[in-house]
Amino acid sequence: MQGPIKISENGRYFVTAAGKPIFWLATTQWQIFREHPLVEVELILDKAKENGFNFIQAMLLGVGDGTKPNIHGDTPWKKDDPATPNEAYFEHVDAVVQAARRKELILVAGIYHQTMGDRVKMKNARTWARWIAGRYAGAPNLIWSMYPKAEPEYTALLRELAIGLQQGDGGVHLITVHPDPAPATSSTYLHNESWLAFNSIQTWASVDLIYPMVSHDYGLRPAKPVVMAEGAYENGTEYGFEVSPLWIRRQAYYSYLAGAHHSYGHNDSWRMLPTWKEALDAPGAKHLSVLKNILLSLEEWWNLVPDQAILVSGGCTNGRSLNLAARHRDGKWMIAYFADKASFKVDLGKVGGKAEAFWIDPRNGESISIGSLTGDTKYFSTPEGWEDSLLVMKATK
Repeated sequence: MQGPIKISENGRYFVTAAGKPIFWLATTQWQIFREHPLVEVELILDKAKENGFNFIQAMLLGVGDGTKPNIHGDTPWKKDDPATPNEAYFEHVDAVVQAARRKELILVAGIYHQTMGDRVKMKNARTWARWIAGRYAGAPNLIWSMYPKAEPEYTALLRELAIGLQQGDGGVHLITVHPDPAPATSSTYLHNESWLAFNSIQTWASVDLIYPMVSHDYGLRPAKPVVMAEGAYENGTEYGFEVSPLWIRRQAYYSYLAGAHHSYGHNDSWRMLPTWKEALDAPGAKHLSVLKNILLSLEEWWNLVPDQAILVSGGCTNGRSLNLAARHRDGKWMIAYFADKASFKVDLGKVGGKAEAFWIDPRNGESISIGSLTGDTKYFSTPEGWEDSLLVMKATK
């Protein structure tokens, strides 16, 4: 990894320092900096990479107000004062950052949460942010994040933190804001802030808000990448519905086909339950690895454009069970996701009126050829026995 990642020229996706597109698929490991010894850190990172995750969202000081010691008994700040960081704590952070760098994984590191309000204030926010950014100015695998409430009263503090971050590292690392609690998006008060590199959305249990919130942020100008950064966690019990692998797939496809990037989480990991190791290989995580491979197989995947007009009939953008579609900006392919059984009509003109079509099972990536299609529109029904379905068409000459 030669340098910190950047934003594409069109403001839609992420690129390497050399300009190569990067597919964002994140997992949340909020406690990795504080609650795990290095041997566990290595396991978590290895499993993340194995399952296709290339971004790790984590709280630099762990979940909470920033006062809790790490596994070695070291607190982040001396006397709970952000102006006096504790070297011993950050030596462990150093090791985590270096381990992720070796594996070419990017850490989205949270430096502030609204629960730190009694400690991180206007008088010390810039000092704290400048110090942490300066310490990791040379780390190519970091993005800075902040977690306020989505309320205007936090704007001044966030600006102080952002100034400090950019003073500390010269502005080389991207900065985002991940509002908490949900449902919320950073765009509400901050979209036009020059330091905000991309918008982050949290929907938590509100699966029905993923599409409208992503679509709203996708349509803003200037264009900035949109990350659906936190939804319902796999195996979570607090949402009023079972967060099964199907719901993990639905949330992710809703995000990508609305034009966003997506982040996954597992209940047992962030809550540090005894089963956290097993959660690293949860079915939902495996299914998102399948999703990534499917989308990466599309020529110039980064040129995906949401286009619900592809579905002449049978599309659905409201509620929790959606039927969504997107295409290559030049019509090289189209992809549609159906969260349940569906019958629908497709506009073949979106791929030039001639295409090879096939179904893909989102659970395992297995495909069924439909064959060559020509004409203006075609009717379809999803395959029998599938929980959800993908229809892919690739334009032919």
